[in-house]
Amino acid sequence: MTHPNTFGSRATLNVAGRQYTIYRLGSVATLPGSTVNKLPFSLKILLENLLRNEDDAFVKRSDVEALARWDVRANVEKEIAFRTSRVLLQDFTGVPCVVDLAAMRDAMRQLGGDPTRINPLQPVDLVIDHSVQVDEYGSEAAFFLNTEKEFERNRERYVFLRWGQNALNNFRVVPPGTGICHQVNLEYLGRVVFTRQENGATIAYPDSLVGTDSHTTMINGLGVMGWGVGGIEAEAAMLGQPVSMLIPEVVGFKLHGKLPPGATATDLVLTVTEMLRKKKVVGKFVEFYGHGLSTLPLADRATIGNMAPEYGATMGFFPVDAQTLDYLRLTGRGGEHAALVEAYCKEQGLFRTDDTPDPGFTDTIELDLTTVEPSLAGPKRPQDRVPLRQAKPMFRDALTADLERLAASSGGAAPKRATAASATPDVSASAVAVASQNVADDAGVAVEMNGHRFALRHGSVVIAAITSCTNTSNPSVMLGAGLLARNAVARGLATKPWVKTSCAPGSKVVTDYYEAAGLMKPLEALGFHIVGYGCTTCIGNSGPLPEPIAQAVEENKLVVSAVLSGNRNFEGRVNPLTRFNYLMSPPLVVAYALAGRMDIDFNTEPLGVGKDGPVFLRDIWPSPAEVDAEIMRSVKS
Repeated sequence: MTHPNTFGSRATLNVAGRQYTIYRLGSVATLPGSTVNKLPFSLKILLENLLRNEDDAFVKRSDVEALARWDVRANVEKEIAFRTSRVLLQDFTGVPCVVDLAAMRDAMRQLGGDPTRINPLQPVDLVIDHSVQVDEYGSEAAFFLNTEKEFERNRERYVFLRWGQNALNNFRVVPPGTGICHQVNLEYLGRVVFTRQENGATIAYPDSLVGTDSHTTMINGLGVMGWGVGGIEAEAAMLGQPVSMLIPEVVGFKLHGKLPPGATATDLVLTVTEMLRKKKVVGKFVEFYGHGLSTLPLADRATIGNMAPEYGATMGFFPVDAQTLDYLRLTGRGGEHAALVEAYCKEQGLFRTDDTPDPGFTDTIELDLTTVEPSLAGPKRPQDRVPLRQAKPMFRDALTADLERLAASSGGAAPKRATAASATPDVSASAVAVASQNVADDAGVAVEMNGHRFALRHGSVVIAAITSCTNTSNPSVMLGAGLLARNAVARGLATKPWVKTSCAPGSKVVTDYYEAAGLMKPLEALGFHIVGYGCTTCIGNSGPLPEPIAQAVEENKLVVSAVLSGNRNFEGRVNPLTRFNYLMSPPLVVAYALAGRMDIDFNTEPLGVGKDGPVFLRDIWPSPAEVDAEIMRSVKS
């Protein structure tokens, strides 16, 4: 590619005795009317991309000048060509891209040419993570049986992808049973600063990507620009074509303070999602800034970035700072690479500290982290946050409205106000007298399964899934779930027999620190065995409910619930039989599995009766100090 370099931006950066060619943002900071030093970090990355790819064809000098002088508050439209560093595919949406490459090779062969000339021009990683289903659960054999069925169902696709890995240049496949594409991207693939060889020089520039999954934005927590696109756009990027886009509006989200004890990253992201949905950020960049960033570990940032599709933004971006460097070292990308990231970002004005002046934004919003409280979201949309302290009355209101709507649509009479939820047959009336109102006028539907007799009612929790994606990148909530499970088992509590439990971590790293912490056994004692490493419940791969449960739900038109630590909870998505689905942190998933019902006030009602009497959530909830100590002890590089 020819590069006019009309701004004289090409320069050399020396890091630990090695030389890198960079395209300096400072070269356009001196233009008359330049706003470079006040631009959001995300727009600076776009500007570097234009500067580096100036070719007088896709990117003209005028494009660079326009962004270098950009007024973030002006209502102006300007189209630019953004060329990503790489492409990320997952197996469902990525396979068609590989099929097209195979078809092009066939066409080249038929024309008498060399088919091996057909390859992606940009580096491509395809992660097989969307094909595992929770058929088996609650046993040590769950992972092996689910993996076996996955290979049986997808053998032809997997053989084809193995061909692609062996035949194509610039193309890698991460095999099944490894983890979800977003966490693999975060832990292994993301570089923050990318390098390539060109005419004998090593070019250094910001990492960026497009991916064929909407939650590609999880990588934004690492300071990497990326978002989800359709297959055609991904394929165009694979073949070296730039992404055509308007210079976006950038909404600044200022964070200050620190999360209070008892509040998790999940509670934070549900609060952020609720706020940004009301702010209407569809089609915009959201960039986080403020002193509060220094209190958020990178895993918390990735949790927030992951949910960008739920709050509607193109991405939720966190600039590179000391937390980014710490994470690179923790995940085995320290040493020379971390030094390059630090040097490059500081040289380009892309490194954030608490002393960094606030950039200019199109609009701003802010949150005091100390106000975040335990929450869940549902029953049908991720932006509908429910404070945990109000979960019981809000559930009952939602249930009544849902039943009334169904009655009206079927022409029947409106039902009486919903008051019933799953009972706890193994708990004595004296121990849970406060919960008696829940079953005052509904005996439920009797079910017998695996030697247990119980009653199903509206609000019974039939699926409890620590599922991949949003939360399983985060040791604080994952270890929190394990510690809560350990405390529950020690008190003599058990998961209710009607709950289908599963644990599908985003990567095998989670299993490593669970084993190191001695928490795998208590999780398994409550039925949360590892069922696979991949997208499961969140994308509808929750598998079938046990036949007695399914029959009772269908025949009696019960509104039963799923609780999951994912990011999507639309009706019909998790499982066709769970009309209500709630997003929450992994510790709360375990808590609701113990309770077995949504109609519970954790402040006044026990989870159940243990060996020494009633046990409340507060009795087994791990303290922040306990979680932090376990992270320090168990999470290693």
